[in-house]
Amino acid sequence: MSTPPPLAGGTTGPDALRPLIAVVLDALAEGAAGRGGPLPAGGPQDVAAHMRHALGTVLPENGSGADDALHTLVRALAHGAADPADPLCTAHLHTPPLALAAAADLAASALNPSMDSWDQAPAASELEATVTRALAAEIYPHGPDPDALVTTGGTESNQLALLLARERHRTLQVICSATAHHSVHRAAWLLGLPEPVTVPAPAGILDPAALDEALTDLPGPLLVVATAGTTDTGRIDPLPEIAALTRRHGAELHIDAAYGGPLLFSARHRAVLTGLDRAHSVTLDLHKLGWQPVAASLLAVPDRAALAPLGHTADYLNPADDTDAGLPDLLGRSLRTTRRPDILKIAVTLRALGRSGLADLVDRTCAAAAQFADLVDKNPNLTLYERPTLTTVLFRPTQATDEQTAGIRRTLLNQGRAVLGRAHADGRLWLKATLLNPHTTPGDLETLIALVEGSTPR
Repeated sequence: MSTPPPLAGGTTGPDALRPLIAVVLDALAEGAAGRGGPLPAGGPQDVAAHMRHALGTVLPENGSGADDALHTLVRALAHGAADPADPLCTAHLHTPPLALAAAADLAASALNPSMDSWDQAPAASELEATVTRALAAEIYPHGPDPDALVTTGGTESNQLALLLARERHRTLQVICSATAHHSVHRAAWLLGLPEPVTVPAPAGILDPAALDEALTDLPGPLLVVATAGTTDTGRIDPLPEIAALTRRHGAELHIDAAYGGPLLFSARHRAVLTGLDRAHSVTLDLHKLGWQPVAASLLAVPDRAALAPLGHTADYLNPADDTDAGLPDLLGRSLRTTRRPDILKIAVTLRALGRSGLADLVDRTCAAAAQFADLVDKNPNLTLYERPTLTTVLFRPTQATDEQTAGIRRTLLNQGRAVLGRAHADGRLWLKATLLNPHTTPGDLETLIALVEGSTPR
């Protein structure tokens, strides 16, 4: 009888992992070298054909062995990746993860605790409880009992925020800006709430006068969703004014700070988040300006009592007598049952870098965005939309049509030379560079501009 494959955990797990990790690292390097840029050339058809060729038969009768499977598929995946660590990969809020955070994620995978009962995750449950409270206190330094839940991203955090508000009031009308994240509308639909009332954002941010009018005219209960870092421009809504309006009208406030929230770590930039602590709940993503592997998101509240509606009992996970005996109850920490200890990579990063190290990363990326905006603004062939609030820069070739601008982006994608996003603003289509790589150099920024200029129709 053959011996089953080794496991990742236990006392023998590290020895089993060590040679496999070497195979993975070699395959990652080979794939990146073969790709030779921020993403593979050839477009969707070529990438799909390459991946299918590497995959071969999905479930062969006899396997090829660990080394071959790892090397072949990891190399193909790396070769076909859009690599956020490449400074010319700037389309989305898709951060290049820190090596130390990825290493911590390996440990989480090897140990494989499930964060739905204490007996599956004894140490991880305490780590999560301690770190989430500390991060919530960063947002709510004067809150009565700040706490936060770990989520899969801004979408889940925003859904939970609306759910908790609905449970407080049984019914709810959501009000948001035209620039709010799409997840706000999807959350309302998912929860059976009325379609959110959308107020204008003529300057790319929620208009306080229009909000005041909506709060005056609409029957309650009302929940206003503001944004600290929009996906298209990175703009931040006027949080102090919005907080004052919601308080005056007796409405609640949720702030989606998935993008901009980590500016709290930076003494230089945190002032733009003034008013964040006046929200009833806040979304924060550390897989954006926190440089974590996906997923690493939070929903923070000023008082953990607000999380009580999430409480749930399943006898095999949190029976009352176990809870009474002192075993922590984890089911109220998420709507998910099985979930990874995503808090480990966050905790490792916080300990390794500290506040000053995180602030340096934030400051570097904001500075790179400002430098890129300067280069665009000085170039007679390019038009800058506005100075960046965070790390997002919108620009376009001055003489190009919207169709030509869209074509430039697709040309660079198909050539594998650069990954730029797109956004509509002021009735026009713009190229979007979201700069999240703290290793980006001025030369990289100049290269990006040269690639756009070189692809612009004459």
